[in-house]
Amino acid sequence: MKRLLILAALLTCSQANPDPHRPAPTYDKVAPALPTGLKGAVLIVSKTNGWRHLEHLPHSTAVIADIAKRLGKRSFATENAAVFNDAQLRHFSVVVLNSASGDFLTPDQRDAFARFVAAGGGVVALHAAGDNSHVAPWYVDTIIGTQFTGHPGGEDQFQKAKIVIAEPKHPVMSGVKLPWSPRDEWYSFSGSPAAKGMRVLARIDETSYRPGAKLTMGDHPVIWYNPNTRGRVVYSALGHDPEAYDDANYRRIITNAIRWAAR
Repeated sequence: MKRLLILAALLTCSQANPDPHRPAPTYDKVAPALPTGLKGAVLIVSKTNGWRHLEHLPHSTAVIADIAKRLGKRSFATENAAVFNDAQLRHFSVVVLNSASGDFLTPDQRDAFARFVAAGGGVVALHAAGDNSHVAPWYVDTIIGTQFTGHPGGEDQFQKAKIVIAEPKHPVMSGVKLPWSPRDEWYSFSGSPAAKGMRVLARIDETSYRPGAKLTMGDHPVIWYNPNTRGRVVYSALGHDPEAYDDANYRRIITNAIRWAAR
């Protein structure tokens, strides 16, 4: 009887204190009200139906909004995925998926997003926007181009690793200063997105950190873009910790990516 009471207490406690990193998935049906006068703006979306990056989201959202302002663009930040509708997406030139995770779009919202990209809208996807919680074929094929397989854990979860630029002349990589070995949580993938037609902009030198045998890729991409869409789509696996968004090189890359995606 005593064991049953303890089990019931633990269950009650777990229900009362759910893991904030794993919120229950929700699908938004009522679109948010947008500020008046938005035109060619930057939409910052951090909707979470997968792992929620509590540590960096408030800071990274503020940094991205500041970058947009410095580029002369207004921004609107939301966690309401119902903003993915034709009427509201027309106010934006770029969507920044700020660790938006999980299957967070309804089929209608995903279709609106696809039309936005097909019409020339830009996408800058960051960190968890490329993890394996995204399963919709259009999203996987257009935004990611490969499958997330994991990252080192335990004491090796956060390590410094050397970034190697593959296309130094591409606008997204303009002004990045080398050598650059940021500390981050390094994602591995099932294969290079280049196999699906993506163009790799930067790689990780795997000899500079400990990926572990199961996560070793050899050719290990970390930033890439999709040249096969009318809208410009770029993905960066960097950015787990809030400090990443204070790194001068990473701020430059995000700035370049938004500018480039907005044409």
